[in-house]
Amino acid sequence: MSIYRRSRTALAIAAVALAALGFTTVTSSATQDSAANPPTVSKEYFGQADGKAVYRYTLSNAAGMRVRILSYGGIIQTLDVPDRHGRSANVVLGFPTLADYVAKNSPAQGGGVYFGALIGRYANRIAKGTFTLDGVTYHVPVNNNGNSLHGGTSGFNQKVWDAQETSGPDSAGLLLRLVSPDGDQGYPGTLTTTVKYTLDNQNRLTIGYQATTDKPTVLNLTNHTYWNLAGEASGNVYDQQLMINADRYTPTDSTQIPTGALAPVQGTPFDLRTPTPIGAHIADNNPQLLIGQGYDHNWVLNRTDGTSLSLAVRAVDPASGRVLTVLTTQPGVQFYSGNFLTGTLVGTGGKTYRQSYGFALETQHFPDSPNHPGFPSTVLRPGQTYDQTTVFALSAQ
Repeated sequence: MSIYRRSRTALAIAAVALAALGFTTVTSSATQDSAANPPTVSKEYFGQADGKAVYRYTLSNAAGMRVRILSYGGIIQTLDVPDRHGRSANVVLGFPTLADYVAKNSPAQGGGVYFGALIGRYANRIAKGTFTLDGVTYHVPVNNNGNSLHGGTSGFNQKVWDAQETSGPDSAGLLLRLVSPDGDQGYPGTLTTTVKYTLDNQNRLTIGYQATTDKPTVLNLTNHTYWNLAGEASGNVYDQQLMINADRYTPTDSTQIPTGALAPVQGTPFDLRTPTPIGAHIADNNPQLLIGQGYDHNWVLNRTDGTSLSLAVRAVDPASGRVLTVLTTQPGVQFYSGNFLTGTLVGTGGKTYRQSYGFALETQHFPDSPNHPGFPSTVLRPGQTYDQTTVFALSAQ
């Protein structure tokens, strides 16, 4: 599967894909008049990082959904959406201030929390921070159990991105741009990346990623939002149900590097092909769960082809009725159950985050792909365009 594709109209494809899957994402009668009430985008100063001004952008729609995004790290700070009774709540984890993100979201030795951030150049892990491309061996920073995690010690989540507001007749968005110089964190090639967040009146937040390079390189981009569909800091997510559209996953060694196997989920705690409470098997005596102290693995998504948006995940909170449907063009998704939240971080609502107070769904290529020829390739070459799309569709039932 290639990581570069022809550009596409992500919102139109998302609408078709969701309709084909039988999902309705309209949650308010206000969405019936989207032409009269198109989504909006606004901007406010949020502080300074690395000597640059940081802004917070708010995307709002007629159905009561509101997303706040920072130009620092492309971070989704908050996402408010109604439940089945029309009551709105923030359903993502985050920090209240820019200083918190600068000090606590960064990947110190052992890894950071990466709340809501864009991840690059390479999402997930590269074994021992080493890979070989076209006969040349490259070394990138080691920052997690002897491996490189989420781009190294100064990844895309710590950069101030150039930002531009966008709007259309039925959507509003934010276009972010970042140029990573040749040799940044040890990666070859000057990489120019754009990420576009788009909100429509059907409560779909679409993230479109594009990138080009002037030298052969490897690339794996994702977003690291933590979800709690009952509401931020409302408690653990063990009763929330998850369906991952995957027959296989990639088991890991003791340092969370894939062994190379594409193992069947059947008969294991990783079988989430039907809606399953997150807490149903998280305490099972399973060697893979012991390694990650819970779920922190890549699922190999069931796909009909290598380019179209396909169903990846459906999450449901039975108490509130909120539903999160994830579509992606990527071949994998990392489900992380918030195992290392220890009650030491205070979130946007002023409460501490404890273990499994949120879960991440990182659509991606597989971890350590540059060292596994049998995995889908993450190589990007001059003249090619990395082009991936993920849709987070919110609804209520």
